[in-house]
Amino acid sequence: MTRVHAFSDDALGDHDAVGLVAELHAGRVSVPEVVEAAIARTEQVDGRLNTLAHRAYERARSEAADPRGGYFAGVPTFVKDNVDVEGMPSQHGSDAFVCPPRPADGEFARMYLATGLIPLGKTQLSELGFSGVAEHPRLGAVRNPWDLDHSAGASSSGAGALVAAGAVPLAHANDGAGSIRIPAAVNGLVGLKPSRGRVALDKALSRMPVRIIADGVVTRSVRDTAAFLREAERVYRNVSLPPVGDITRPARSRLRVAVHVESPYATIDPVAVEETMKVAALLEELGHQVEEASLPVTDTLLEDFLLYWGFQAYYLLRTGRWTFGRTWDPTKVDNLTRGLADHAAARLRHYPRAVRRLRRLGSLSAEFYGDVDVVLSPTLGTTTPRVGYIDPTQDYETVIGRLIDLAAFTPYQNATGEPAVSLPLGTDPAGLPLGLQLSTGLGREATLLELAYELEQARPWRRIQD
Repeated sequence: MTRVHAFSDDALGDHDAVGLVAELHAGRVSVPEVVEAAIARTEQVDGRLNTLAHRAYERARSEAADPRGGYFAGVPTFVKDNVDVEGMPSQHGSDAFVCPPRPADGEFARMYLATGLIPLGKTQLSELGFSGVAEHPRLGAVRNPWDLDHSAGASSSGAGALVAAGAVPLAHANDGAGSIRIPAAVNGLVGLKPSRGRVALDKALSRMPVRIIADGVVTRSVRDTAAFLREAERVYRNVSLPPVGDITRPARSRLRVAVHVESPYATIDPVAVEETMKVAALLEELGHQVEEASLPVTDTLLEDFLLYWGFQAYYLLRTGRWTFGRTWDPTKVDNLTRGLADHAAARLRHYPRAVRRLRRLGSLSAEFYGDVDVVLSPTLGTTTPRVGYIDPTQDYETVIGRLIDLAAFTPYQNATGEPAVSLPLGTDPAGLPLGLQLSTGLGREATLLELAYELEQARPWRRIQD
């Protein structure tokens, strides 16, 4: 197993983002030193991990000379290549069009960068964000820094690999069926999908019939994720949700924890179940009330979600010239994108009912959380896939079947809009990280963060540089 990382005694050291802020405030390092270290580290690992979609190093150097304000002022980061950042293209992991530099920041990037973060560029993702791994037919696979023979997950693959490898302390990710939590799970990171409406969302995504996508970050520590949500809330506050606030430690209160390890539509690896039950036992030792219970997964959830997901591909293939410009060529999409579109095209008459059922799922889930505080589950139904296992050039039925097993537990919260976090609490037989997921009711990120702090203290996760 070959690990790839860039941790050293440079200006970044082994600090997380909160630690780096402290170093900057104390004057022990400068913003230009930190940015140069991040650029050097990125270049050191990218050739082996294949993480970058666009470099913006000169912009980063310019900003480092005169950083904007905000808590994270001077902390280097990357933005996933499916949100608009002024002066950078948004290629969405696709060869089907050529994107010119965007004329302005999108809604999310405006909020994200207002926290003071300095973007070094944009990260790779799976084509149009549809797959749980990133294996581009032309560009190749984004590889896992814990073992290059394995995937870095997706769709926020480049973000996960770069943070795990130590290039930057945190990076933007977004999640429409698990794309924050999947790369967090396989790269040994913290990945929290916020509640629907918690974080600013780009305009086109906010118009979706069911807003399944949420933006966030992948980090190496709970406190970095908590700090990001705190600072994001200072820039963008949704008054319909209870505030997250400044969560810095575990809570004293004990929780009712439901353990959910089964899926009615996917094959779950026994290793994922075993690692989940270990964490359940730890929670009991810590005084929480733990019992097995299943989320209210409806009989139609898989087909409803797959039809809704496929409709996004169907829509893009037919409106790509309007969405992406005159260079759009739908013949250049991969087999997964085309297969999803064909799946939806054959079932369009069922689409309105699928949307209605997905919308109702939130009410069913809210009732469930009247009796339960938190659900513990595997993040993924499988261990980390090897590169090539979910290659999108394979036939659609093979790829979608393997993706369903991989993302067995993550799409539920995209449908309900509820928050969920993957924590690197497990290890698979090959020694790779294995994520465990905590989820809760809408607007209760504070509960997840408090419990995540407690688990981080009780079972500190492994570091790639150890």
